Amino acid sequence: MTMLSFRADEEDVERIRRWSQRLGVERSELMRDALRRQLARLAAEHEVALYEADPVTEGELSLGAAADWGPAEDWSDWLDATR
Repeated sequence: MTMLSFRADEEDVERIRRWSQRLGVERSELMRDALRRQLARLAAEHEVALYEADPVTEGELSLGAAADWGPAEDWSDWLDATR
């Protein structure tokens, strides 16, 4: 794990302290979780932007219909034939 160091407003630091006490976790754990969530949110927003720039085509959507067919046949009874 790499240590990060940054400056924060006193008000934010106090809010972090209070929340860590309420939740019964260390401040660093609370900050790691907040960072992880923020990065996940940014990644999701980026994925949305990519999709909006290049949406799924009709051809790509047609593959979903094939998935609805389910298995063509149940071959599980042939398992004994291989032994």
